[in-house]
Amino acid sequence: MSTAVLLSGGVDSSVALRLLRDAGHDDITAFYLKVWLEDELSFLGSCPWDEDVGYAREICASLGVPLEIVPMQREYWDRVVSYTLAELEAGCTPSPDIFCNQRIKFGAFLDEVGASFDRVGTGHYARVEEARVEEARVEDGAGAFRLLKGVDPVKDQTYFLSYLDQRQLARCVFPIGGVRKDEVRELAARYELPNRDRPDSQGICFLGKIRFEEFVEHHLGARPGEIRERETDSRLGEHRGFWFHTIGQRRGLGLSGGPWYVVGKDLERNIVYVSHARKLDEHRRGDFEIGAPHWIGGPPTGAPLSVKLRHGERVHGCLLALRDGDGGHVSLDGGDAGIAPGQFAVFYEADTCLGAAPIER
Repeated sequence: MSTAVLLSGGVDSSVALRLLRDAGHDDITAFYLKVWLEDELSFLGSCPWDEDVGYAREICASLGVPLEIVPMQREYWDRVVSYTLAELEAGCTPSPDIFCNQRIKFGAFLDEVGASFDRVGTGHYARVEEARVEEARVEDGAGAFRLLKGVDPVKDQTYFLSYLDQRQLARCVFPIGGVRKDEVRELAARYELPNRDRPDSQGICFLGKIRFEEFVEHHLGARPGEIRERETDSRLGEHRGFWFHTIGQRRGLGLSGGPWYVVGKDLERNIVYVSHARKLDEHRRGDFEIGAPHWIGGPPTGAPLSVKLRHGERVHGCLLALRDGDGGHVSLDGGDAGIAPGQFAVFYEADTCLGAAPIER
């Protein structure tokens, strides 16, 4: 069985590669996807991809695995970056990592390179399970493959994989989905991987070491406006553009006397509204609307549902009332003060990720 492994130069994908090789996958090729936009944005920061590739080359050399570098800047711009900028300009909160997985790693790469391989392995904290024949609801449009949470609740990445489909899941292999993060670090040390002490990467992958605010300002510019307290409508300060802020944000406001949180935006008047932490409970919402959902293997079966509103271990119990094909209404068990339009609500039945839907205004 031939396996393509997406290698980033980080610890997770490196341990995944080693585990696959040790499991008997002897026909393996590693691929580094070059998506960082250094040609356009080199003046904003240093390019990290040569350091990443250096680690990837060391890992592959130590394991006797060939490495290929695949340039995908144009595909990333067309399928991920343009979406991100359009959502920000519309006042929404984008989730570029969801579309990086759906449209690039298991999209463009799978179509253009991975088609000649039986499996594509990555370092995601998630699991794929093939349902027994009697459990697969084929007549309902449900498929045979389930996306399950990783066993590490903090690192679980099913939120970012929630837009995959059956065709993509059938090719996925996630070797570290059943391993906790501290165990991955222990394995990296035991294997004496050259990147075993390398810190985890943070932020959006195509930005490298560029600050997100600098990237946004380069493309959308600045549009100064007022920051006002929601309860009193008093002016507290000034922002550089509403697209730099999202609902629930605490850092980067530059206000004294906090902590302050973003609780709303008036796009027409270019106002960002904030509330003090002691007032935050008043802004928790228990209901919101979603757009058309994407189901990985069919809609919910009637079992109790839970939902994630962002990446992380926090989940809410919920009720979902679907409209005919174009969205629905979600009621949470308890409220959340960080529900933002453009974010994705990702639904679960126990540990099974069912799919996701965009949160509407």
